[in-house]
Amino acid sequence: MASRTWRIEGGGQALLFRSVDGAPPELVGWGEAGGAEGPDDARLADRAVPHGMLDGGERLDLFPEAGRGFTGQPAIEHHRAGRGGVSQLRLAEAEVAGPHAVVFHLADTVAGLAVRLSFRLHAQGVLEIGAEAANTGEDALDLAWVAAAVLPCPHAELMTFDGRWAREFRTVRQRLETGLALKENRTGRTSHHAPPFLFAGSEGFGEDAGEVWALHLAWSGNSRLLAERLRDGRVQLQAGELLAPGEVILQPGGRYAAPVAYAARSTAGLNGLSGRMHAFLRTEVLGARTAARPRPVTFNTWEAVYFDHDLDGLKALADAAAAVGVERFVLDDGWFKGRDDDTTSLGDWTPDARKHPAGLGPLAAYVRSLGMSFGLWVEPEMANARSDLLRAHPDWILGEPGRDQPLGRGQYVLDLTRPEVADDIFGQLDRLLSDLPIDYLKWDMNRDLTHAVSRGRPAAGAQTRAVYALMDRLRAEHPGVEIESCSSGGGRADYAVLGRTERVWTSDCNDPVDRQAIQRGFSLVFPPEIMGAHVGPRRAHTTGRETSLEFRALTALFGHMGAEGDLRAFSDAEQEALARWIALHKRFRSLLHGGRLRRLTHDDPGLLAFTVEHEGEALVSAAQVETPLRPVPAWTRAGPGGCAC
Repeated sequence: MASRTWRIEGGGQALLFRSVDGAPPELVGWGEAGGAEGPDDARLADRAVPHGMLDGGERLDLFPEAGRGFTGQPAIEHHRAGRGGVSQLRLAEAEVAGPHAVVFHLADTVAGLAVRLSFRLHAQGVLEIGAEAANTGEDALDLAWVAAAVLPCPHAELMTFDGRWAREFRTVRQRLETGLALKENRTGRTSHHAPPFLFAGSEGFGEDAGEVWALHLAWSGNSRLLAERLRDGRVQLQAGELLAPGEVILQPGGRYAAPVAYAARSTAGLNGLSGRMHAFLRTEVLGARTAARPRPVTFNTWEAVYFDHDLDGLKALADAAAAVGVERFVLDDGWFKGRDDDTTSLGDWTPDARKHPAGLGPLAAYVRSLGMSFGLWVEPEMANARSDLLRAHPDWILGEPGRDQPLGRGQYVLDLTRPEVADDIFGQLDRLLSDLPIDYLKWDMNRDLTHAVSRGRPAAGAQTRAVYALMDRLRAEHPGVEIESCSSGGGRADYAVLGRTERVWTSDCNDPVDRQAIQRGFSLVFPPEIMGAHVGPRRAHTTGRETSLEFRALTALFGHMGAEGDLRAFSDAEQEALARWIALHKRFRSLLHGGRLRRLTHDDPGLLAFTVEHEGEALVSAAQVETPLRPVPAWTRAGPGGCAC
């Protein structure tokens, strides 16, 4: 047998690939570069063939196909008008791009199919994976599934995210004994219940112990992640865009690029994995956009006034915000024409003349005179039936004409895949950003996609790409404007949207008891500086629970800190205390937003603790969110070899 191997390194990690007799490449191993377990022996991929299977067994390579005898979930499913679903790709070419990257070109001339697989190992030890399929045949090719990434994994203990509105990023574990563990999202946004992250680790892996692999589909639309125990005992991980029937049909010469996937591996448990992913996100995804200046302490008007806007009241809020040390003032929902509740006016992005008779200029100027920057809430992808926009253009709704579409929060999704719709929304936002000193948009998206059809074709993926294009277009025209990704709270949180935004609104829940768990789950894959965390009112509007200012402030202090309650109703003592907490956040902001976060473990599950360490300093948070199991709590240790507290 003729065998070829390729090795890439980065971040102290090494991957070894092998192709035998021109077959698609397989991953031989992933380990420490130069370590004892380093992937240096290609023979590690050789396996015996069990009885009762095909003579050649099943090759779990980087793009497994049913046409080559693979009986698990294949990497591609396709047909040509119901015919020709068999493919047998071969390695046509391999491009080595230095020590860190390799690109494999696969082709099947009979099936009229070509696939490009790229692997790049970044300096943080995070693997970037790309997959692209091309139609080299003479008639249309219907793609039902193209895996963005396929990884053979040595572990079968799985962890995924679950959740709901106001209770996001809950982790769920399961042992994959047999069959398929599938996590699908069909909401058209990253979702509260199935964000595209999958973890697999050695049995009993924890915060500081065990080998753990992570796979993330960097995509804000419909997704599918799976782990499968094959019949010979091996485990494969896959991730990709979840496609509707007929959604991707390639004409001759056409190409489909799957969303980028990222993978990481750590032998130091989940904290080791988080360290790699946080560093990668900071350096490669966010870059100078968040590192260039401190993340400003933010005040948001929502839980202070809701839809009840008047200039004098908003100025009083701005006075109170500036007095406690706020650096950015964000005017939330309720500012635009006719917006007195959530049943009307989305799509009409002009100031309400009743609430703001001189427009938003006077408020923005007043906010800036107090030394704060000015931000604005928008929901550009949506429109209410009761809006000038949809009264003039009812056909601009994303959906099937003549069908009654379920509403979400009383609103429809605009079909941004149509240039005239995207141009109209861009024009409205461009005028706002040109006419006003706005340096921040809180970009919301408050409903799932249903009837994701445009001009008779499935369009969920095209809609997601159109949202990216709208954000990119605005950022190009107004490069100084930052964007917060909000989707009913944490419903759009992924590495692709963070390529265009600087902050995620983690959850609509500001109750610190629930927030502690939400933020702990969030911290697995996102660093503190992009985690919107606000000091809300004493009585939380999502739970009705009352908590102390100290607890609310300590919970918000460890993220991108802000405030959201009606500061005018805070007592003098509460305002003074909040000012002290904000000053403390500013004092340690460079540590919190540049340090290494490590979650701590404790024998009491009601004690949630973590530490952030940077340049010889550390801050530790320990929150008792349930009644202690014992009258005297045990010590907890701040990481391997760290201090006890």
